[in-house]
Amino acid sequence: MALEVRVEKTCGDFHLKAEFQAEGEPLALLGPSGCGKSLTLKCIAGIERPDRGRIVLDGRVLFDSERRIDLPPQKRQVGYLFQQYALFPHMTVAENIAAGCRRLDRSQRKKRVAALVAMLHLEGLEGLRPRQLSGGQQQRTALARILASEPRAILLDEPFSALDSHLKWQLEPELRDVLEAFGGVTLWVTHDRGEACRNCPRVCVMEAGRTAPVRDMGSLLADPQTVGAARLSGCRNCVKAERGETAGFVRLPEWGVTLRCAAPWRDGVTALGIREERVRPARPDEENTVECALTRLVEDVSAATALLRPLTAGLGAPLLRMAVEKDAALKPGERITVALSAEDLLLLE
Repeated sequence: MALEVRVEKTCGDFHLKAEFQAEGEPLALLGPSGCGKSLTLKCIAGIERPDRGRIVLDGRVLFDSERRIDLPPQKRQVGYLFQQYALFPHMTVAENIAAGCRRLDRSQRKKRVAALVAMLHLEGLEGLRPRQLSGGQQQRTALARILASEPRAILLDEPFSALDSHLKWQLEPELRDVLEAFGGVTLWVTHDRGEACRNCPRVCVMEAGRTAPVRDMGSLLADPQTVGAARLSGCRNCVKAERGETAGFVRLPEWGVTLRCAAPWRDGVTALGIREERVRPARPDEENTVECALTRLVEDVSAATALLRPLTAGLGAPLLRMAVEKDAALKPGERITVALSAEDLLLLE
């Protein structure tokens, strides 16, 4: 089963141009807020109408601007889990779920609701209304309603954005188990790299209304290719880059240094990235070293980040982040020489 999407839509100054294919395993649509992720889902679900393009689910055309095909939402067999779940407030849990399978007769509907209540661990809550439920219970009810309609695709729009972090960690494995048992297409919209990594083997990065080619998650982390994708993948060290005078080298004008880079230079490269966990104190006589001064040590719950200023950096140059132990004995102003391995440098467009 596959979902093929190729759509364009203009909303004021914003232009959406999304093109990708999802099949078999959950696909993450990963991008920052406002990049067009939710608009893409709404086009697939039939809530928004694209200006042009084509959407095909399991060989069935849902939308085709040239052939003037535009199936209404109720005929698309697409389940949409909204950020706020969109439960009917005047209905009970059982009634909300039953609303997803109205085409069944009363006896079949009752059996279907009972099966989904058991599957989503909603026993004892059947008579409660949405306002009486926790965030996690509301999400499971909304998912049960979607599954009741026997969709061919499930669209998840930031499924944990309305939940606190503790509840998110509790519910994420449960949602993943439900999706593993679901035989259709799953499209998971998120801005959270960790959430995407844990739940989706493949990813489609979206920036400013444009989608990049679908790739596996490991490939994104190893070679994000663009500055936007690098930041989405957790790379917080990005600095302007130029081709070095010698082949195999890259010049960083903001830091005033030139480094050897294992990746071959390509047209369109404008920046260099390195993950903070790959920055380390240099050993004697090591290549690709940068002398820095510690400006600040930022402590988190279980780790810390050293903010370093290269001694040759110009005014306004970005700082270099290095992951360190939380109890690292470092003081502002301290000189640190770090090594940036040629194999760890990311060339970015």
